[in-house]
Amino acid sequence: MSPFIQLATTLIILLFAAKAAGLIAQKLGQPSVLGELLVGIILGPTLLDITHLPFATDAHLTEIIIELGEMGVLFIMFLAGMELQMKEMAGHFKVSAFSGILGVIFPVLLGWGTGLLFNMENTAALFLGLTMGATSVSISVQTLMELKVLRSKVGLGLLGAAVFDDILVIIMLSIFLALVSGGNGVVEILIIFGKIVLFMGLSMAIGIWLLPKLAHLVARLPVSQGLLTMAITIMLIYGIGAEVIGGMAAITGTFIAGLMFSRSPEKNRFEPGLMAIAYGFFVPIFFISIGISINLREVQVSALWLLLAICLVGILGKWIGSGLGAKIAGFTWLESTQLGAGMISRGEVGLIVGAVGLAEGLVTNNEFSAIIGMVLITTIVTPPLLKSLFPNTPALKEKIPSNN
Repeated sequence: MSPFIQLATTLIILLFAAKAAGLIAQKLGQPSVLGELLVGIILGPTLLDITHLPFATDAHLTEIIIELGEMGVLFIMFLAGMELQMKEMAGHFKVSAFSGILGVIFPVLLGWGTGLLFNMENTAALFLGLTMGATSVSISVQTLMELKVLRSKVGLGLLGAAVFDDILVIIMLSIFLALVSGGNGVVEILIIFGKIVLFMGLSMAIGIWLLPKLAHLVARLPVSQGLLTMAITIMLIYGIGAEVIGGMAAITGTFIAGLMFSRSPEKNRFEPGLMAIAYGFFVPIFFISIGISINLREVQVSALWLLLAICLVGILGKWIGSGLGAKIAGFTWLESTQLGAGMISRGEVGLIVGAVGLAEGLVTNNEFSAIIGMVLITTIVTPPLLKSLFPNTPALKEKIPSNN
C-alpha cells in the first residue's frame, strides 16, 4: 500500500470506531467522549496497535494521526470560547483565580511529597509534582458541552481556572528548569512574565479592535467560505502565538481566539461549518489519538505502586485544590465539587510536561512510565465523574453538539 492508502484506511477505521464507541457510551448513559478514549486505548499500542499492523508500513503514520488529533483539541477550545462572552468570563475572575492557583499548588505539593516517600531524588520528586499540577480541560469541556452546562457557573469557572492553571504551571516549570540548569532565576521569571503579558496584550488588542473589522471585510468579499477560512487561520495564529510568544499551551491561545470571535456578529455565518469540520473529523481523532500516543505495556511492574500513589494523589490533589478554591470564591459545595472534578484530567498537557522531564533527564524511564499511566487514568475518569455530578441538570440552549 502507498502511504496515502495506509493513512486513508487508518482514518476510516478510526472515525468509524470513534463514532461507534461514542454511541455505545451514550447508550450506557455515559458521555460519548469516554467511549472514544477507551476505543483509542484498544486501537493504540497497548492492545491492537493499529498504526503498526501489517498493512501499515509507513513510519510516519502514528505521528500524522497524533498531529491531526492536536488539531482536534484546538477546535474544541476555539468553539468553546466562541460560545462564551468576555463579560461572562470576567464575572467569574475570582473563582477562576482561586481554583486555578490552588488547583496547581495542592497537587504539586502532594506530588512532591509522594516522590520523596518513594525515595526519588528531590529534583525528580519536585518535577513529579509539577507534572501533576498540569491540567488539560479539553476532555472536561467536551463533556460539559454534551451535558449542556458549559455556560453554567461551573463551566465558566472551569475555563477561567484552566487559563490560570496553564500560566502558573508554565511559570513554575520554566523557573524550575532554569534553576536546575544553573540559570539566573530572577531574569528567567521576568522574561516569562514579559512573554505572557506580551501575548495576552497582543491577543486582546487584535481581538477587540482588528478581528471584528477583518471579519466584516472578509464577509463582503466574493470568496467561497472566506469567513470559515479566516476563522481557522486566526485560530491557528493564536495557537502558535500562545506557544511561541507567550510560552503557553496552544489550546489557551485558541480558547482566547474563540472568545474574541464571540463578539463578532459574523460568527453565526461560519460556526456551523466550523463545527462540521471539527466534530466530523478532527475532534474524534483527537480523543482516539490520546490512546494511540500512550502504551500501557511500557508501564513497568516496579512502577505500579508509584503509579497507584500518584493516580490517587493526582485525582484528589486537583479535586480538593480547585474545589476548595471555588468554595473560597463563593461557590456552593456541589458547584465546587463539580468544578474540582473538571480539573482532574491531565490529557495531552500532562504528556508534554512528562516528556520534558524525560528529555531533560529529570525522571527515569520507570518514573516516566508511571506518569504516563497517571495521565491516562486521570483523563479516563473525568467524563464519567462529571456525568455523575450532573445527574439531573436541565438542558441549556447550547449550539455545540456531541461527537455523535
